Amino acid sequence: MDMYGCETMSIQSSQDVVLVRQKVRQFAVKLGFSLVDQTKIVTAASELARNTLDYGGGGTVKLEALQDGTRQGLQLVFEDSGPGIPDIDLALKDGYTTGGGLGMGLSGAKRLMNEFNIVSRVGEGTCVTITKWK
Repeated sequence: MDMYGCETMSIQSSQDVVLVRQKVRQFAVKLGFSLVDQTKIVTAASELARNTLDYGGGGTVKLEALQDGTRQGLQLVFEDSGPGIPDIDLALKDGYTTGGGLGMGLSGAKRLMNEFNIVSRVGEGTCVTITKWK
């Protein structure tokens, strides 16, 4: 029962991060999210795409339109085969950063979305799933 299907995109360069942002916005618009929610989704997607590239060495994102009874949602699954995150609780703390960034990444993405799940194995990679319902 999936009206818009799903799409998987590669994240291997800064240009791919831009393309992911554009595609996520298209999905959010098509699903009828408010402008505020579109911005939240795109911001979270941008942070996670950037993390996938910078820390994971590149990876993929799967965009999927969800239908759960009467509610619609958008789920994004970011996966990489990078070094993994040794301490997820620490990585989710506000202001935590291993790079020169704002430390908004994971905790910011978590706050902006309704559902947030992260699985990471050191030496194997990281998978972050975020979902926004309308």
